[in-house]
Amino acid sequence: MRKNNQYYARRIHRFLGVFIGIQFIFWTISGLYFSWTDIDEIHGDHFRTDHMMHENAGELIDLNKLDSTLMIATLELRFVNHKPYYWVNESKLFDAQTGSLHPEISEVEAKDIAQIYIKDDLQISKMEYLTETGAHHEYRGTALPAWAVHFDHPENLVAYVDAKSGQFTKVRHRAWRWFDFLWMFHTMDYAGRDNFNNLLLRIFSLAGLAAVASGFTLFFMSRKKNIKTKK
Repeated sequence: MRKNNQYYARRIHRFLGVFIGIQFIFWTISGLYFSWTDIDEIHGDHFRTDHMMHENAGELIDLNKLDSTLMIATLELRFVNHKPYYWVNESKLFDAQTGSLHPEISEVEAKDIAQIYIKDDLQISKMEYLTETGAHHEYRGTALPAWAVHFDHPENLVAYVDAKSGQFTKVRHRAWRWFDFLWMFHTMDYAGRDNFNNLLLRIFSLAGLAAVASGFTLFFMSRKKNIKTKK
């Protein structure tokens, strides 16, 4: 009976080892990369520049002088290209000094905004207007439309500017893309990369726990057998 139990425990352990072994390698490789990289560099902080707004927030127009038909649910005062604006209801941008509704951010404005936040020695190579992104796009899950500002840099640096609010949103570069690629293997979300509660990850996590449990079971079975043999 003990021999049969060891046989089945060994078979289960071997099967689980083959089944989850490759994924364990991916978890280990991605974990090593995450632990050996500087998260600030992954975020692209070394490409950004510290800056101060040149315009003060004085002489702002009274909110009552904005569009009289506008029902304000949310309101934020923000600077866009060094000028103060009211960002209303997360959808409309009003000049905070004249009250005029600002249209979508133009290509020229997007260039200027990106160059405010990115170091001066980097030159823009091309502009791209985004209206949709796929599940694996580096700008996924963020408000659209947006301007993708491509810089002439060996790491293929791209800065993103929200076309409605004028907000500088993200920086993406080669190291971040490697991080994102490995993150997909770490989360096992091969559809969208960011779902840490997907069914596949849960199955492999339970399978990994079962593999460890079968290994301990096999160890103690073999140990008892060896003790009896010695006696």
